[in-house]
Amino acid sequence: MREYPCPQCHKPIRWRSDNEFRPFCSVRCQQIDLGAWAAEAYAIAGDEHDNDVSTGVLDPSAED
Repeated sequence: MREYPCPQCHKPIRWRSDNEFRPFCSVRCQQIDLGAWAAEAYAIAGDEHDNDVSTGVLDPSAED
């Protein structure tokens, strides 16, 4: 079975279907990561103005 590091604490863990916290090693690491997303510590790359409805670039009422 293949081992990989937990994305949060870097502890080596095995990728198994019975690990309910995948890709994390524990609920603690899973919650730390969720908290980082909620605190906006992570971001998806891109120009923030290209997809902002408030700039008028996207019109939510427009139909395809």
